[in-house]
Amino acid sequence: MIDLRGKRVLVMGLGVHGGGLGVTRFLVEQGALVTVTDLRDEEQLAPTLAQLEGLPVRYVLGQHREEDFRSAELVIRNPGVPRNARYLQIARTAGAAIEMEMTLFFRLCPGPILGITGTKGKTTTTLLTGAMLRAQFPDTVIAGNLRISALEQLPRITPHTPVVLELSSWQLEGLGEAGLSPALACVTNLSPDHLDRYASMAEYAEAKAQIVLHQRPGDVAFLNRDDALVSAMAQRAPGRVGWFAGPASVAEPFSYGTRWQDGRLIWIDGQQQETLAERADVLLPGAHNLANVAAAAALAKAFGVGTSQLRAALRSFTGVPDRMEPVRELEGVRYINDTTATAPAAAIAALHSLDAPTIVIAGGADKGLPFDELAQTLVQRAKAVVLLSGSATPKLQAALAQAHQHSPQRIAIRGPFERLADAVAAARALAQPGDVVLLSPGCASFGMFKNEFDRGEQFRRIVQELS
Repeated sequence: MIDLRGKRVLVMGLGVHGGGLGVTRFLVEQGALVTVTDLRDEEQLAPTLAQLEGLPVRYVLGQHREEDFRSAELVIRNPGVPRNARYLQIARTAGAAIEMEMTLFFRLCPGPILGITGTKGKTTTTLLTGAMLRAQFPDTVIAGNLRISALEQLPRITPHTPVVLELSSWQLEGLGEAGLSPALACVTNLSPDHLDRYASMAEYAEAKAQIVLHQRPGDVAFLNRDDALVSAMAQRAPGRVGWFAGPASVAEPFSYGTRWQDGRLIWIDGQQQETLAERADVLLPGAHNLANVAAAAALAKAFGVGTSQLRAALRSFTGVPDRMEPVRELEGVRYINDTTATAPAAAIAALHSLDAPTIVIAGGADKGLPFDELAQTLVQRAKAVVLLSGSATPKLQAALAQAHQHSPQRIAIRGPFERLADAVAAARALAQPGDVVLLSPGCASFGMFKNEFDRGEQFRRIVQELS
């Protein structure tokens, strides 16, 4: 363990979503002298502060003070804080070490770590990988970018406890600076996202690449054979490279990994091949989820999970809340919550997974992403689009108008609406028996909602209250 007793530690960014909760509690337990600083005030942070009540923590809220960063020996930055933030530079100049919760966890974790990242599918792949491992290793820990503090799981982790982590690009920035990568890594795919944070797609991809760049020679990275940006990481991976491929793959044969072939998921290890599952074993909709299944199965097999345990976990895995989550069927119309589609590529994948006439609720806050492809997909595959207000919505409207100019198809467009309830009502008015109302915004949630999960919770409540 790192000796934190009596050390002056500053947690930068507690967060309204509780992102700093776990690390703050951990630091207190280790005997550190903890100060929390956040630009939000006490009222905004009330739910999070309530969970720290009674702990010996000093708070500096509604501001950051230079003196706190100069006097700290260790600063823990929230993933949402840019690594080049001015206050972090002040701390570095004063001699403070800069860490994140995830870098501390990697340094302290005694068990083997499996890490998953990507633009789409990382949560589904993480939870499915965890389910497969738990079928054989019941003590498997699942944490990371799932609103589950990895540090708080340390007491139950032994040298033989598998740890499955979802890792965001922001968490990987910190791991890259510390030269840390998981022993088993997986990159699901890459498409434009968070371009309000990153200067270019190349910079975003470089952040994701940190998951493999610091592996050791005996480590393994499973990469998406059908994604050019992900495949390119193989040239820089220090360890062994394995592959996974979805059902529509045209990739050349490879010697290690998983791929779908004639409706079967095949495990390939040199000259040996084994059928792991059939298409009927998968309960998740869409070709994109078959790629996620291939990724999870590759990690599980590489870790030593037996085929029977893997298949049993797959057959019982029904999906993840807020990701293509069936909410209700009313008057013959299905309502589906895909609120975590916060980028156009995710909304496109959702549309391709449905074969019914679909009314899509889309729009929201801008992350600096293009909407041309999403607009084209909406015009081709949606019955109608209901727009939510937000900084990105005018861009989506303009892209839809452009897509209409180049397509003989015309779809109904309603909104934008300031309230989700009004958007749901408009979608309901457009729907007929056999249709789907799909919340798949393709945009971030800030502004109208606390976060994308709040957006999904409101959608569930509104739909359940429909009479």
